[in-house]
Amino acid sequence: MKSMTGYGLAELQTEDLSASAEIKSYNNRYLDIVISYPPFLSALEIPVREFLTGHCRRGRLEVALRYKEFRAAITVSLNKEAVKAYWDAVKECAGLLGISKDPDISMILNLEGVLESEKTRDTEKARSALMPLLEKAFFQFDTDRSREGEHTYNDIISHIESLEKSWILINSRSYEMETILKNNVRQRFEELLAGRIDENRILSETAALLLKSTISEELSRLDAHLKEFRSEAERNPSPGKKLDFICQEINREINTIGSKSVIVEVSKETVNMKNALENIREQLRNVE
Repeated sequence: MKSMTGYGLAELQTEDLSASAEIKSYNNRYLDIVISYPPFLSALEIPVREFLTGHCRRGRLEVALRYKEFRAAITVSLNKEAVKAYWDAVKECAGLLGISKDPDISMILNLEGVLESEKTRDTEKARSALMPLLEKAFFQFDTDRSREGEHTYNDIISHIESLEKSWILINSRSYEMETILKNNVRQRFEELLAGRIDENRILSETAALLLKSTISEELSRLDAHLKEFRSEAERNPSPGKKLDFICQEINREINTIGSKSVIVEVSKETVNMKNALENIREQLRNVE
């Protein structure tokens, strides 16, 4: 079991370059990957996305790739049209002001659009530096998620144990519930018929009432759901969605048992079960 929140960072610093890969994640119902990188590294988006989707199932992942070369070759080009336009405009302005001196060339060169520069970057060199960094950052990130996931797992299992104890208690009182129902039916007939008991009618009414009010089926299904929850939590590395569904089924059985209860202790126990289940569902919001 892994948490959906984690953090990882890997950096590289040499005489020629500086690079880093950073991963952080938050809770999200589905897998949502957001990657930020310099424009010239756009070719890396697909392999980075494929790497992450191969290792994560849910959560919002924010990935930042940073890369800087210190000795990259620079190509400088002169925009001749811009130079001429600026030159003519400055000379015209000088003429209007009565200044005969020619414009300062350094001033022209500093104007926008006159000089255009572009660094010659080796994208394969950048890829060779960043992809190993991404793997290192992910290892740290995944270790962080696993550590948090272990704490979450232990907490969830403690609540499952609480549910199992409640199940045992309620199951031990289920026969008592049926006895109370049978006695209630007989008492009503005695009150209505003033002692003239029709055993067949009582048995018929009791059977009909037990069919509606017995909790044996709910207990059986609840037991199966609890066992399935444990199994799924132990064997599935990304059980979040499945466990959430099982919780819905568990909640349905608890509600039905509570609505049928005629014993105060059983009713109280269903309230305890709902509290435990709510704690589990709260924790599952952070499980991958």
